[in-house]
Amino acid sequence: MAQAYTPGLTISRSIILKMDRILPLKGEVVVKEGDKVQADDVVARTDLPGDVIPLNVANKLGIQPSDVPEKMLKKTGDEIKQGEVIALSRVLFGLFKSKVPSPVNGTVENISSITGQVLLREPPVPIEIKAFIDGIVTKIYKDEGVEIENKSAYVQGIFGIGGEITGEIKMAVDSPISILTPDLIDETFKDKIIIGGSIVDLPSIKKALKVRAKGIVAGGIEDNDLKEFLGFDIGVAITGHEDKGITIVLTEGFGPMKMASKTFNLLKEFEGYKASMHGKTQIRAGVMRPEIIIPIPFKEEELKVKEEEAAGLQIGSQIRIIREPHFGKICTVSALPEDLVVVQSETKVRILKAKLENGTEVIVPRANVEAIEE
Repeated sequence: MAQAYTPGLTISRSIILKMDRILPLKGEVVVKEGDKVQADDVVARTDLPGDVIPLNVANKLGIQPSDVPEKMLKKTGDEIKQGEVIALSRVLFGLFKSKVPSPVNGTVENISSITGQVLLREPPVPIEIKAFIDGIVTKIYKDEGVEIENKSAYVQGIFGIGGEITGEIKMAVDSPISILTPDLIDETFKDKIIIGGSIVDLPSIKKALKVRAKGIVAGGIEDNDLKEFLGFDIGVAITGHEDKGITIVLTEGFGPMKMASKTFNLLKEFEGYKASMHGKTQIRAGVMRPEIIIPIPFKEEELKVKEEEAAGLQIGSQIRIIREPHFGKICTVSALPEDLVVVQSETKVRILKAKLENGTEVIVPRANVEAIEE
């Protein structure tokens, strides 16, 4: 039988997870191999170079560019403070002075006698990389970062917004088809990750912000609500860098969509546990999905388990249909015919048969499904 691997969402009660935590440029790794770390622990740090500020000293002093170096009170590499005079020109036997103050704190990067420009460098910006997940440091990338491993309950979402957060899981609804409404959110959700059901609306997001919740997980959201909340249309951009005060992960898609029972029950089982979550999503090359990671107790020898390669679709595999007319439906593969079939567009494709949750069997092109991996 011909096999075709379908990229899918991983939902697991127990998975050995590896995660690289890498600096944007070389710096200092502050942990060592074998260290146990918590999500908020810093594992590496570096300094990003400050912005370069051009200053036309020749123009400000009314002199020739070639005269700029001798008028400078500060030389290349010298530290400067905002408002400090860095260049001075005396005219009419020294009776009048023209001064150039520094517009920023920083250092003198370059003095040009050709252009009359002086380049100032603002102070470096310190960057710290945190572990993000509880676990063990299993590999050190010299001057760059670390690899962290743990055992976790794990859920991948379809789409998300917002950066990395950690918080305690707290259920707001009792069913995967329930709607997350503002009246279900109160002060007890402060610093929590709110688990909703089929959909979250804009008023509920605003209420979550008001009580200072860390994140929201729901089946779906209306596109207009998301656009109004963000103030712009996402399009095909990479998400996860939005600074809106809360991280949102959708497990199914857009519109009112029942959260998969497996996903809902897994999150309900781990209510009260600390979880790490991010909304980073990229659907094109280099697919990236939002993640909910719930560390669970483990023994170090469990990390020695060999990784298994992702399998192709099999009879009994759980899948999600990602095209109409059954978009968003969760079903189980019941047959994988080998022969190509002509579909409505008059092209030949490989199809599969699947049973919906209500028992109805449907025929779907394999390209129109996404595997829900164990």
